[in-house]
Amino acid sequence: MPTPLPSPTAASSSTPISLTAQPFDMLDTCHQQIVSNLQLMGDLVAHLQEHGVDGKAQTMARAIFLFFMNTAHQHHIDEEKHIFPALINSGDDTLIRHTLRLQQDHGWIEEDWLELAPQFESIAAGYNWFNLELLAHAVPVFQALYQDHMALEETMIYPEAKARIAQWDLQGMGREMAERRRLPRQVRSRDEH
Repeated sequence: MPTPLPSPTAASSSTPISLTAQPFDMLDTCHQQIVSNLQLMGDLVAHLQEHGVDGKAQTMARAIFLFFMNTAHQHHIDEEKHIFPALINSGDDTLIRHTLRLQQDHGWIEEDWLELAPQFESIAAGYNWFNLELLAHAVPVFQALYQDHMALEETMIYPEAKARIAQWDLQGMGREMAERRRLPRQVRSRDEH
């Protein structure tokens, strides 16, 4: 019998986020988690090719699904709200161009995720109606897009944002980012619209 997929609100970070957390530390930690979950996607595809849907595949798929539905989504909101505006308003054509590209990447990442999410949700629930061929093709594309996106953020965008955002703004950002993660998902999604 398939295992029911927990609701997104059931996903929680194993380490509580401090309300005084440094925002760039939070963003960097999320990038590390994204890298781990992208690797897990590749591992899951290989596992499915060898073993099909079993308990291990369900656990892997559930972790991927919940991470990208919650933590990764919050990460993009943080960047769009707190990091990108300072760079778009910088007057620096190169920064503006790269920041606008990153915003466009968020749209592509979201579009790719909307194609992948039902696949992982099916596997997590123990169903076999997923498309292994689609996963084998789409996962490497998703991984490459995300890795390229994060590389630009880490080498250019985050350092520039750190230099341009005042200390008091950073403290407010950290509090707001941490607080939003403490709210139930239903409340956040209502407030974000």
